[in-house]
Amino acid sequence: MHEPPDYDCPFCRIQVGVHDEHNQPGDVVAVTDLAYARVSPKWWPDNPGAALVIPRGHHENLYDIPAEAGHAVWDLTRQVAIAMRGSYDCTGISTRQHNEPDGNQDVWHLHVHVFPRHEDDRLYQRHHDTRWATPEEREPYAERLAAALVLPRTFG
Repeated sequence: MHEPPDYDCPFCRIQVGVHDEHNQPGDVVAVTDLAYARVSPKWWPDNPGAALVIPRGHHENLYDIPAEAGHAVWDLTRQVAIAMRGSYDCTGISTRQHNEPDGNQDVWHLHVHVFPRHEDDRLYQRHHDTRWATPEEREPYAERLAAALVLPRTFG
């Protein structure tokens, strides 16, 4: 495990109503019993509106997630990819998931990235060009995804 002992998990905080500029309730596009999806606050230059699919339980990485939660994350990832492909003006979808520091993990709670793809977007060559999107920039993407997913958006 690489999570520090006093780790304050942003993905757990958002579920209990603790928000900040990068974690807004409006970012959440779908909530199931074991997973949730949200528009990512970090954007790559030509891939706005990327999403994250996250287990509701705190699991640091792929190695320690229970099978049932892993299946729920993957099922929701598929639904988000289909919704994104149908509601964004994109021509493809890519997914990524990172484990441990050498695997490029930077949040100590498992999550799957779902990226809208466009011809010649150079997603994998431009990972150093990311920026934090404002809540106002994220909102129209969250609304489109949520409308296409037709799932609850609040934690209960």
